[in-house]
Amino acid sequence: MNDNRKCFFLTVIIFLFIGISQPTIAQDNAAKAETIKGEASWYGSRYHGRKTSSGELYNKYEMTAAHKTLPFGTRVKVTNLDNNESVIVRINDRGPFVGDRIIDVSEAAARELEFHSQGIGRVKIEVLREGAELATAAGFSFDVTSFAGSSMMASDVDTDLANSRN
Repeated sequence: MNDNRKCFFLTVIIFLFIGISQPTIAQDNAAKAETIKGEASWYGSRYHGRKTSSGELYNKYEMTAAHKTLPFGTRVKVTNLDNNESVIVRINDRGPFVGDRIIDVSEAAARELEFHSQGIGRVKIEVLREGAELATAAGFSFDVTSFAGSSMMASDVDTDLANSRN
């Protein structure tokens, strides 16, 4: 009986250590997966109008892409490493299934990235999770003080609010 208790407690301790360390490992892998470098290809006219894996029709003129594992609807910034051109695409299909390629972009995206004529290009993909990341990736920046006017500062707004409540 005493040996059974020792075995039970040892098993519980092992499972606790495994359970505690597991989320840390998963978070580290997720963080590493945010930016990936590799080879990209594109697909166009042959698939135009056909159903994608997500169920929507492929449109070679839209900024979309195929990825093996990212959820449909995920926005990804794709940067051509040879010329630093970048686009934001939405994942709506599965692939690529050729070699070690990491993403298949639409024909329009390949033209913007300037690797359309080569067929493939060296790229970096960055998963964009938040609205602010999307805006920054698209080249937008926000200056909060410009919304308050040039002569009015944030402290003036607080003072005006306090006075209006009295």
